[in-house]
Amino acid sequence: MLTTTQRAGRKEWTALAVLMLPVLLVAVDNTVLSFALPAISLDFNTSGTTLLWIIDIYPLVLAGLLVAMGSLGDRFGRRRMLMIGAAGFAALSAAAAFSPSAELLVAARAGLGIFGSMLMPATLSLIRNIFDDRGQRRLAIAIWAAGFSAGAALGPLLGGVLLEHFHWGSVFLLAVPVLVPMLALTPAFVPESHDPSPGGVDVVSIVLSIATMVPVVYAIKNLANDGGLPVTAASAAVGLGAGWLFARRQLSRTSPMLDVRLFAVRPFTGAVLVNLLAIFSLVGFLYFVSQHLQLVLGLGPLEAGLVLLPGLAVTIAAGLLAVPLVRRVQPHLVVSGALLLSAAAYWMVASSEDGSAGWLMLAFVVLGAGVGASETLSNDLILSSVPAAKSGAASAVSETAYEVGSVFGTALLGSILVSSYRDNVELPAGLDPEQAAAAGETLGGAINTAAGLPARSADALLDSAFRAFDSGVSITAGIAAVLMVAAAWLAFRTLRGVQA
Repeated sequence: MLTTTQRAGRKEWTALAVLMLPVLLVAVDNTVLSFALPAISLDFNTSGTTLLWIIDIYPLVLAGLLVAMGSLGDRFGRRRMLMIGAAGFAALSAAAAFSPSAELLVAARAGLGIFGSMLMPATLSLIRNIFDDRGQRRLAIAIWAAGFSAGAALGPLLGGVLLEHFHWGSVFLLAVPVLVPMLALTPAFVPESHDPSPGGVDVVSIVLSIATMVPVVYAIKNLANDGGLPVTAASAAVGLGAGWLFARRQLSRTSPMLDVRLFAVRPFTGAVLVNLLAIFSLVGFLYFVSQHLQLVLGLGPLEAGLVLLPGLAVTIAAGLLAVPLVRRVQPHLVVSGALLLSAAAYWMVASSEDGSAGWLMLAFVVLGAGVGASETLSNDLILSSVPAAKSGAASAVSETAYEVGSVFGTALLGSILVSSYRDNVELPAGLDPEQAAAAGETLGGAINTAAGLPARSADALLDSAFRAFDSGVSITAGIAAVLMVAAAWLAFRTLRGVQA
């Protein structure tokens, strides 16, 4: 354990390099699957509902278990949880790659969510304990946050290359060569850490934390998938009710699983919300821009990934540059300014009729600068607001905000985009009910329908579908720009007075 005056040396920085392996892996895993879905659909002849479960089951399970796994890591050892998570994630990745049916692939993805929930809180909380010096820790967290961006950049590129040459299972097998060396190197370089005064294992709190997160995340996804307001409202009500019971139980215990009193600390709460909204802006932007690049402009997955690559590189650079900048400029000003950059990027899309790849590349560069700085500093502020012994639980809160922001970004902005498309697309005469349903639902459905129509009808449908989609993008981007301005105001108010 480092003393308060000791700075990290070569072994600690090597430990950070080892911890970056699972971070890169999980980030790649979040983006690479979407490129494999067409091949999975053809291989298993799956329904749309099953495909959605292949995507959704992982973040549902992951978000539900993050707080519980962070708390268990505080008690039983964060390095131990990391290694268990890595071993399980590698084994189930191999199982997913060779799944003989869609149902078993869903089950494997659920298992990946369980073991993934052990990985991410452990990496961030170990960094909190390895790097005791505030400046070094902020740089380490910047590198950790950059790992997510690097993984997100690699995901589309690796997915495009692998799927052009190999079976869809290759996107899951990526985990094995990454996690096997990590399992070998972790005992030598990463020190164990835990809460020196842990409470007992609170099974009831674990169940309540899962009952809080899973229904809320499901409600968000169900709303995005047009699953009906009654189911969405019921799921949200169950989650909020469980959350209320969870909070009451934590307040009544002398050793709570998660000290909810932390949310009374204004910088902690503000940093958590900034974390959530920064990821919201990144994922929401990628959701509609990737569709525009591939479906409207006709770029392939690899070409679309290359268009986004400069913005993702800027995300990494901005996170690293925020470290020296915050020594000269107060954190609340840097974070607020970063969120305003995200708002400016969305406004560039909303206010312009230029949907070219070059213009979207520039907008994503601006967004990347905002997300990189705000995500790095918000994670640092979350961890520095709590004692080191509670870093596992705090890291879990940070990771939960990341996952909820990711789900919320796709769900909210995606549902607005889909609704706007449905309201504005004009279908040509002569379509049968199945064609009309497909073309009126999504841009992809309109493109598939147009392929079987006479040239004049196909051109009319595609022209209307492209205009309807881009109109929805403008509305969606405008709403997101307003939300980012509100987030900047929130950061200015809640983080003011925090020292670098």
